[in-house]
Amino acid sequence: MAIDIERRPLIVERTEVRRYDAAARVNHWITALCFVLLTLSGLALFHPSLFFLTDLFGGGANTRAFHPWIGVVLLASFTVLFVRFWKYNLWNRDDTQWTKQIGDVIKGDEEHLPELGKYNAGQKFVFWGTSLLIVALFVSGLVIWDQYFHGLVTIEVNRLAALVHSLAAIGAILIIIVHIYAGIWVKGTVRAMTQGKVTGGWAWRHHRKWLRSEVKGDGDGR
Repeated sequence: MAIDIERRPLIVERTEVRRYDAAARVNHWITALCFVLLTLSGLALFHPSLFFLTDLFGGGANTRAFHPWIGVVLLASFTVLFVRFWKYNLWNRDDTQWTKQIGDVIKGDEEHLPELGKYNAGQKFVFWGTSLLIVALFVSGLVIWDQYFHGLVTIEVNRLAALVHSLAAIGAILIIIVHIYAGIWVKGTVRAMTQGKVTGGWAWRHHRKWLRSEVKGDGDGR
């Protein structure tokens, strides 16, 4: 029996709605694990004061060998996520209005915000920012991957690639910190990526347009 989400709010509140299937969750956590490993190994190689982190990978030589290959796995894993979710992260007028009302977002005043699809503007910023930075990291990483590409570019290009790689890494780390903080700050969000489900109340408060779509079964709650 279809649930009337307008007339039966208590039922909606207690209903569980599937947000991510098992494949999406595994894909997400592989990407997350790769990012953590890349962050630790990258910081270990970035500055002598952090070289002690190489112990996590069996020493400096192993860290230098593992780091780029973990990057390849990250790119492959994130590409699968990108292909699957890019259409839900396209910008629309609701996102523009949500951004203009960032004060209400911070205060948690959901009732004054526009109804949203699967993702809000902040989540879309994270998605597209991460996408661009991963591309920058991968391309610049190839240039400075001396084991396979040494001598293919000038030393000036190599140095520029190293600078781009470092700046992109810093940007990606900052974005992921915001992503993690927001996931913890909005109660019930982490459950979506651990159990795959959210409560109807959570969906009603934060992604009402997406909830309507899920209840109707048309799968177009963008």
